[in-house]
Amino acid sequence: MIDEIQLPPSPDKDEVLATTVALLCSPGACATACLHISRDQPMPSLDALAEVVELLRAVLFPGFFGPSDVSDHAMPYYAGSTLDRVLKLLSEQINRGYCFVCAKNNRQPCADCEARAQAVALEFVRRLPKVRELLAGDVQAAFDGDPAAKTPGETVFCYPSIKALTNHRIAHQLHLLGVDIIPRIIGEMAHSDTGIDIHPGAQIGPRFFIDHGTGTVIGETCIIGQNVRLYQGVTLGAKSFPKEDSSSRLVKGLARHPIVEDDVTIYAGATILGRVTIGAGAVIGGNVWVTQDVAPGARIVQARAAEQFFISGLGI
Repeated sequence: MIDEIQLPPSPDKDEVLATTVALLCSPGACATACLHISRDQPMPSLDALAEVVELLRAVLFPGFFGPSDVSDHAMPYYAGSTLDRVLKLLSEQINRGYCFVCAKNNRQPCADCEARAQAVALEFVRRLPKVRELLAGDVQAAFDGDPAAKTPGETVFCYPSIKALTNHRIAHQLHLLGVDIIPRIIGEMAHSDTGIDIHPGAQIGPRFFIDHGTGTVIGETCIIGQNVRLYQGVTLGAKSFPKEDSSSRLVKGLARHPIVEDDVTIYAGATILGRVTIGAGAVIGGNVWVTQDVAPGARIVQARAAEQFFISGLGI
């Protein structure tokens, strides 16, 4: 028989709530545990950004997402009203992102920031045809690269690679436009849903495909060429994190992730670290650890597995 836990006498509910709220909301209580900007400048909204991404997904892949029965005649009206909604939501969130990283102690509504946010949102919308063109190439690469795919549309509906790349192509354009925090949030939305972690700063060329995808990591300063294919669990990461001489803080913004040239294939579980170059047409085998440049056309496999393959081929 399990002994019953002896609880202290039940305290007064109102007293507990009052004491807890006072501790949570006292001046300085949040200094080391969380951040809070001025009540006049609210933080970015995860709900609003999720709506923005889903609206954009519906415009970029009409019929697949959003209403499934919009006719060709009605499509321009639907796309126009949807993008108008995107502009309103996105410009506000971009402005909130500026406020989130603002160094001013006394933050007041900034007319210049609002105008800048609206201009950036409009420029982002202007780039959407290019984003769709890149995504169409990614869809075709997924279809061409996976014999299990029956149609390109199946990859749009079902493949985590396409979902993650949709978020990334959106986030990357916002990153290029100098938007603060919002691209990271959009990227992390896809990371949470798919297990594919792509920093919005990563430069990814046309016709990119991540087969299966779960556990793939692509760092901020990666540069990836065209027709590149990765499998699940691939890491394109940094080998080390140098610190500033005068403190223990990490140096920001260094080019510390791999360059992957055109037509490269990297198999499951491979780890490539540092500012190394994987030459065009190279193949990196599964579970290989790479910290040096790889020549174009090279085949890199685990030494023991390669040796066993060679010996068995000789009949030894």
